[in-house]
Amino acid sequence: MPKRLDHGPGTGGQSQRWATFVRNHAQAMVACDFCVAITATFRILYVFVVIEHASRQLLHVNVTAHPTAEWTLRQLREAMPSDHRYRFLIHDRDSIFSRALDQRIRHLGLKVLKTPVRTPVANAICERVLGTLRRECLDFVIPLSAHHLRRLLTRWVQHYNEGRLHMSLGPGIPQPSVLLPVPVQPHRHRLPATLRVASYPILSGLHHEYGLEEQAA
Repeated sequence: MPKRLDHGPGTGGQSQRWATFVRNHAQAMVACDFCVAITATFRILYVFVVIEHASRQLLHVNVTAHPTAEWTLRQLREAMPSDHRYRFLIHDRDSIFSRALDQRIRHLGLKVLKTPVRTPVANAICERVLGTLRRECLDFVIPLSAHHLRRLLTRWVQHYNEGRLHMSLGPGIPQPSVLLPVPVQPHRHRLPATLRVASYPILSGLHHEYGLEEQAA
């Protein structure tokens, strides 16, 4: 890796070189980070996410009240299959990512890329998904416990990966589900009489997904 990448995005031309590196290696790159959620009893919980750069797919999300290096390593092991194709892991300089943890991450077959101090743009994909998580989920629900928050996130992550459109993908979906095929019609904007558009509520109606289903006979 070129030495200039150690500086990450900053002033002058460094930003373009880092962006080019990330773009060229997106298929082999994942990123991780933490955010905070507050329960109804004002308990602080930490949400850990792992995201794939190329597809924007959330590979792993979990919750803990006491994040440790050992817990973080366990989450990364769960996120990375034994035959994974990834080469790089981006994370910030949070104290939880110690030198010892980074060394153990390398045993997973990943080269650690630490972002520069106070440069969240260097981990923009992960920072953005954490912002999306807040705007589309955590800002509207108050978890009662870690278990409750984990259930909410499981449903939201499914929506994020399989139902929510991502403009950066074309727009597209990280893991598109198998949709009911639409027969060829003389009028492209008219549905066959046997099909109708169905709305499926997500998180009690906070979001909706839409698809086709067959009309009842």
